[in-house]
Amino acid sequence: MLAAIAISQSATDPLSGLALRDDVPEPAPKPGWCRVRVVASSLNMHDLWTLRGVGHPPERLPIVLGCDAAGYDEDGNEVIVHPVLGDPDAGRGDETLDPNRALLSEQHDGAFAEYVTVPTRNLVPKPAWLSFDEAACLPVAWTTAYRMLFTQARITAGDRVLVQGAGGGVASAAIKLAVAAGAVVYATSRSADKRAEALNWGARAAVPTGERLPEKVDVVIETVGEATWSHSLKSLRPGGTVVIAGATSGTNPPADLGRVFYLQQRILGSTGCTRAELVAMLRLLEATGVRPVIDRALPLTDIHKGFQLMIDGGLTGKVVIHPPAPQQ
Repeated sequence: MLAAIAISQSATDPLSGLALRDDVPEPAPKPGWCRVRVVASSLNMHDLWTLRGVGHPPERLPIVLGCDAAGYDEDGNEVIVHPVLGDPDAGRGDETLDPNRALLSEQHDGAFAEYVTVPTRNLVPKPAWLSFDEAACLPVAWTTAYRMLFTQARITAGDRVLVQGAGGGVASAAIKLAVAAGAVVYATSRSADKRAEALNWGARAAVPTGERLPEKVDVVIETVGEATWSHSLKSLRPGGTVVIAGATSGTNPPADLGRVFYLQQRILGSTGCTRAELVAMLRLLEATGVRPVIDRALPLTDIHKGFQLMIDGGLTGKVVIHPPAPQQ
């Protein structure tokens, strides 16, 4: 089968380690696992971090990349793959807290292929009202945003929410989900086009990165890191909450501990989601009509192009990847 594989890592030239191979054996499921024919997957920053050697030890290479998948199970059912491979019992009912959890493509071959195998419990029925392309955008980026907003920050209607870095997969999801929940949303971006998109998604205002907001916010959704951290804390009301689930610009921002303790600000980490949260988010999407933002869809053979667009920062929303359909 055709698959996109990380064969090496480079901090400066990550795509040099990405190989397309058409002779990869089709995976066979272990007991308790299921094989899924992938109809659609999507790109995530996690894939680039793997290729850059961040958080992924080289001894796990080669490995098929791809954290997101939607397709058909072995019985022909339409499914979405929950990407966190973990034991809820080991995490006190939350598989994201299992010390041995792994995201698809970290310890097990991922979804940039014609087939992928996962534990059967990781399969979620795909609703008929959701296309395969839309479904493939949800497992990592959208559920990350959902957990940040509703599980960690516990936003309610009327809350003021700042989303840093509008345009990325998690940020675009956070804007649309927060608006759907009745929050007043502010967004930042260096790009005028992405600020305009944020307004189209329902943000009350979208300002250049670092610019002062019209009011203090209750919650900041932070995935950028060093470049926006100071602005995030300064934008937060006393007693407000920053939820951080990534740091694309760096992981060592100035702490500003005086502000944090004097204003009693809360800083919460968030990683991935549970299967139950994915199911709950699907119910929210059905009720509100909110759908993922898709920048474009590409065949698996063009995956290098998709990653280059991500590196260049020229995307608004997700890039969907289509593996070839099986030959009859």
